[in-house]
Amino acid sequence: MTAAITDQVECRNVGTEAELAVHLHIRRLVFVTEQGIFDRDDHDLHDEAPATVHVVGYLSNAAAGTVRLYPVRSEPGGRTLWQGDRLAVLPEYRRHRLGGPLVQYAVRTAGQLGGGRMIANVQLANVTFFQHLGWARVGEPEPYHGIAHQRMSIGL
Repeated sequence: MTAAITDQVECRNVGTEAELAVHLHIRRLVFVTEQGIFDRDDHDLHDEAPATVHVVGYLSNAAAGTVRLYPVRSEPGGRTLWQGDRLAVLPEYRRHRLGGPLVQYAVRTAGQLGGGRMIANVQLANVTFFQHLGWARVGEPEPYHGIAHQRMSIGL
């Protein structure tokens, strides 16, 4: 995958163990330390799956955010359903609007990898943000890791 660059923002797939460590560190800071969603770590089996794509977003060459995506299942027509999750931007970089490029990069990447549709479980405070990026609500909010999330979907 080639990097997506907008102004000083660059999103790219993790390619080394060091980059993966940065990706996981940012997730830990956001989901464990800041939000308290997980006790010690948010690492799960998806992180070990070879098809999972870990992404780091950089702002002026500083690692500032992450997202990961992975295939869920084949759908009619031979396309694949992908899931995006673990979108995390460090607090000091949120005003720089890195979240949008990270989500758009994940959507574009899933499409390039044969995806037909992508889903995500989105914290309620971020639903409008995702709708502005073209995502649609699916069903009603439900608990996800103990916090209300909205299932959302976008065509690839």
